[in-house]
Amino acid sequence: MMSTPDTAAEPAGRDESAGDEYEGAPASRTLEIVFAVVALAFTAGYLFLSTQIPLRREAAPGQIDARFWPLVIGVTGVVVAIALLAVAITRPAPTREDLERIQPGGYLRVIATLAITGAFIVLWSLGSVILFGYRIEVFPIAAALLMASLMLLYGHRRWLSLIIYSASVTAFVYVVFGMLLRIPL
Repeated sequence: MMSTPDTAAEPAGRDESAGDEYEGAPASRTLEIVFAVVALAFTAGYLFLSTQIPLRREAAPGQIDARFWPLVIGVTGVVVAIALLAVAITRPAPTREDLERIQPGGYLRVIATLAITGAFIVLWSLGSVILFGYRIEVFPIAAALLMASLMLLYGHRRWLSLIIYSASVTAFVYVVFGMLLRIPL
């Protein structure tokens, strides 16, 4: 099928008799601009908070301190968000024909993900607890529970791999960041 400037070409391999069940969402400039503004606000907030990280001691000239990587990530995020905003304002909105419909339970999964993540943040903020006279770090337990619950929420059902994956990734993060790099978790 030949396309004119007024009509869009049909996607390759699309069956015209298939009906509208495979059509994507319409292009939306407003959605692109709102997303870019939200990304800019989020990354600017992150950048501001990264400048507020308390330092135990100032780094010597030419050395990296605890603020370095958060600042690099924040500046990069702000630059990318500004680029997204510029593209959203100056160019036509991209088509969204490749997007699938929202799956049943999709909104519920997003809300459950936010609730699980919020619970993780609350548990993590405890730092450590004293139980039966022993000081117990909360991060490894909370991180393993976070990973296992998110994997269950999104359909992982094999218990052995669920436990092994959650425990091994949590142990890796705890050993590398908590023990080797001595970053307080």
